[in-house]
Amino acid sequence: MKTQILCFLGLLYVACSCAFPVVPEKEKEDIQLAKQYLENFYDFKEEKDSLFKSKNLDRMSKKIREMQSFFGLEVTGELNRRTLDMMKQPRCGIPDVRSYSTFPHSPRWKKDNVTYRILNYTPDMLQADVEEAIAKAFQLWSSVTPLRFTKLYSGQADIMISFASGFHGDFYSFDGPGGTLAHAYPPSSGIGGDAHFDEDENWTKFTTYNGYNLFLVAAHELGHSLGLGHSNVFGALMYPIYMARDTRNYRLPQDDIDGIQALYGPPRESSALPTKAFPPQEPTEMTSAEAPTEISPHEEPTQITPSKSPTRPKDCDPHLSFDAITTLRGEILFFKDIYVWRKSPYFSGIEHDTISSFWPSLAGGFDAAYEVDKKDRVIFFKDNQYWAVSGYRIEPGFPRPIQNLGFSTSVRKIDAAVHDPNTKKTYFFVGQKYWSFNENTQSMERGYPRKIAADFKGIGHRVDAALQRNGHFYFFHGSKQYEFDIKNKKLIHITKSYSWFNC
Repeated sequence: MKTQILCFLGLLYVACSCAFPVVPEKEKEDIQLAKQYLENFYDFKEEKDSLFKSKNLDRMSKKIREMQSFFGLEVTGELNRRTLDMMKQPRCGIPDVRSYSTFPHSPRWKKDNVTYRILNYTPDMLQADVEEAIAKAFQLWSSVTPLRFTKLYSGQADIMISFASGFHGDFYSFDGPGGTLAHAYPPSSGIGGDAHFDEDENWTKFTTYNGYNLFLVAAHELGHSLGLGHSNVFGALMYPIYMARDTRNYRLPQDDIDGIQALYGPPRESSALPTKAFPPQEPTEMTSAEAPTEISPHEEPTQITPSKSPTRPKDCDPHLSFDAITTLRGEILFFKDIYVWRKSPYFSGIEHDTISSFWPSLAGGFDAAYEVDKKDRVIFFKDNQYWAVSGYRIEPGFPRPIQNLGFSTSVRKIDAAVHDPNTKKTYFFVGQKYWSFNENTQSMERGYPRKIAADFKGIGHRVDAALQRNGHFYFFHGSKQYEFDIKNKKLIHITKSYSWFNC
């Protein structure tokens, strides 16, 4: 009988020629792995009574066929090497279904504004990088639906996100490195929508060979949190097997767009008609959760993205202008409406992102921005308020009114700001005037405001944005850039605003 079982399963073993009745340990392990895999992802149930051995083989063969069909393998019903190799790939923990699909009864959120909270952080990454990965994952889904996502820092959110190992309180334990990476629950109250990531994995910001890209895994799991099941379309984000890929300009594949819009519709002002939510069920795995750790609030949460987005101008548009410009950790960030261009010393090209992908609570455009020398701190201005950001984390106590910096109530907004690291002074530009702010004393200097044209010869108009680089100030007005020598106090060059973009 053992010989027949081996032949039936298609394992490469000489017993198939009816010679050896003993099953090698390695093949026992493969059979056990296959059974466990089919139980987890294809609803295979093995009867323990020996009277049902033949029936179990039939069931197992049927489930192997389902699995092979899902992944586009040759459908044989046999546990051949290609099938085993696929079973050993790291993957999500949710059971598999065909094409894009939803969970039973198509659970979905009954509202367009969905909240989330990150309960704890993996030590594998900087906290700011974890927040960035999660925010960018949400932005993928908000860009093609009416959904908006608000980050909470305390209390109960619709989607609770956490990292944990092994058993973590939801009866779906993680299995250590490899195997199941994460799991998430479909929309509902309680644990519904929650996403758990296996802390035994090595989580990374970039796609590498020695870890798993958190953004990719989070984007997949959040698809489950929004109501999507797995897809059998190779290359789809909701394909259950983890696939390393370049994430710098990642866009949601069409199969995933079709799936999420079947639940929520395309982007629009009004939300889709709600349907009845489905109670929590088995999670779609890719991560785990441990006991939540409290995160103190950083600021009043707001929406990640507006439901309608202006079109991003092309890099070499001759009419391109900017709202604000700043440096951040060696990069130069150019802001226009909700978009940001990133010029990095580490890449030859220009990276394109949205503001919400870095700072979900600061969705929308900025009026001005500057980086404080050696403090890893950027100050953003919008209308009559400002925010202090450390890397990608908004500092507690913000936003604050610009009057806290020493402006009178007659100043409603800042047009541009630029910091001089040599003098430790920051210059604020409003209309035809500018102010000088001492970063050491945190106070405005006496004798200001002064006229821009009086101290910056050749700059006889309002400044839209400003940047300091290598001893020069760069003032932007419309589609023009004015290069100003700080030491010699003279204008030395006028060019197009897009000159930083290799046009």
